[in-house]
Amino acid sequence: MLDLVQLRSFLTVSQVKSFTLAAERLQLGQSTVSQHVQRLERDLRRRLIHRDTHTVRLTPDGEALLPHARQLLALERQAVAQFETETPRGAFRLGVSEDLVSGQLPGLLEDFIADYPSVDLQLSVALSRTLGEMQDRGELDLVMAKRRIGDRRGDSVLREPLIWLASDPDAVLAKPVLPLI
Repeated sequence: MLDLVQLRSFLTVSQVKSFTLAAERLQLGQSTVSQHVQRLERDLRRRLIHRDTHTVRLTPDGEALLPHARQLLALERQAVAQFETETPRGAFRLGVSEDLVSGQLPGLLEDFIADYPSVDLQLSVALSRTLGEMQDRGELDLVMAKRRIGDRRGDSVLREPLIWLASDPDAVLAKPVLPLI
């Protein structure tokens, strides 16, 4: 028999590719998430996640389990939502910058839809500036986008450093003018 708590830990690790980040998201200890995955692997007699000091990735058996885990957890959320008295309903208009669409967003949207089946999620993907203008006109409820330093619109949730990549950094840094093309 599959344990939904263990499946939730497995699914979260598969989404964020980290036991530590999965533990933070689930509000559990990292060792607890690790134990959940180990018990699931033991119960299924299969290795589901390959982990080393730098990477976490699903094994072929883990990839095979993934859609079943998503489906079972979605069914659990739907069953719980059926009996909740104050289930959110209506339209929710989300705007996401085009460079933030990949990565973890598809999994987060999938979880949102499973958690709130009565909410009509409307997704708009555009440039950050366009999304800000749409929100100013009242066309979006929430925007996830980049903003320039000094822009006061919204709340900052993450700041990433600007970095330069080069095949030979020493040669590039030795030049007084940096050729970009």
